[in-house]
Amino acid sequence: MTDIKTLNDNFRKTFSGGRVMLTCGIRAKSQSELAEILNQVRCFNNFTTANDPYNEHDFGSFYYKGEQIYWKIDYYDKNYQFCSEDPSNPNITNRVMTIMLSHEY
Repeated sequence: MTDIKTLNDNFRKTFSGGRVMLTCGIRAKSQSELAEILNQVRCFNNFTTANDPYNEHDFGSFYYKGEQIYWKIDYYDKNYQFCSEDPSNPNITNRVMTIMLSHEY
């Protein structure tokens, strides 16, 4: 079994292996701003005990043009109906990352 941190990092860096959801506030950005935000999510590496207490790399935040951006990875079953029973098992888990403005949380 691969650890959750590795699975989350691979998904976050490639946006492959799950779904990426953008909130209204993020979708309202220009194409160039959206590209920059997505790049910052992919390159995020500022994990601390404050924002990553379980060392799973499932949440991050950063500032972009004065606005705080959050991204969060959640774990669902293969039908996207319920929480995954085991996020470390990619055979039974779908990852969903939501990228949002902090005030949309």
